[in-house]
Amino acid sequence: MSTNLRPLVIALGLLAIWQAVVWLSGVPPFILPGPGLVSAKLVEDAPLLLHHAGVTLSEILLGMLLGTFFGSLFAISMVLSQGLRAWLLPLLVISQAIPVFALAPILVLWLGYGLASKVAMAALIIFFPVTAALLDGLRRADPGQLDLARTMGASRFSTLLHVQLPAALPAFASGLRVAAAVAPIGAVVGEWVGSSAGLGHLMLHASGRMQIDLMFAALLVLAVIAIGLYASVSWLGHRLTPWRSERDR
Repeated sequence: MSTNLRPLVIALGLLAIWQAVVWLSGVPPFILPGPGLVSAKLVEDAPLLLHHAGVTLSEILLGMLLGTFFGSLFAISMVLSQGLRAWLLPLLVISQAIPVFALAPILVLWLGYGLASKVAMAALIIFFPVTAALLDGLRRADPGQLDLARTMGASRFSTLLHVQLPAALPAFASGLRVAAAVAPIGAVVGEWVGSSAGLGHLMLHASGRMQIDLMFAALLVLAVIAIGLYASVSWLGHRLTPWRSERDR
């Protein structure tokens, strides 16, 4: 089967299973609406859904940029300086020891109900996978190439730029794919805790008003955003590492 057709076949199969569950279980629409009802709601409330989707997407993208920047900065700093590594590594571990979701109410309290608290949540949740992946990639550079760079008189920064960073790109791309998968979680959890817009906000209010079809429609839009983001990051990773075979990606 063509690779281009596989996602379509999977999507149609999931929709068929969803519809079969609705038919066989006989559950009322206010508990589990069928794909037809949700599709109608998608069309009916398309402007509303697009507005909230734009807010959530901006939170995710800004959070990914911020988390990737600080994660890369931490990883590079720990490789360049053993002294900094001794101080930064415990901070990296602490960032995972505290549940990120438990910080959501605090971030909303500190940063408000607007964009900043959601961006901070998304950045925090992707900080660890980006940092860990890039650090592992930088430390796994070919020892022979590192020795050659030292023999040629390359500076520490030049070795990092021309030897270690290219070698770390595959691991970094894997970290970005993980970040793309989990970043929407941070944004939506932040919206659930407190927000005035976004798909998480819309889902929460739709659930409270028993508009289950609208809640499912918002969930589908969120899934499309997450899949699109993951596919975009995967494409970018392939472009950054053209020397890798498809089997290794």
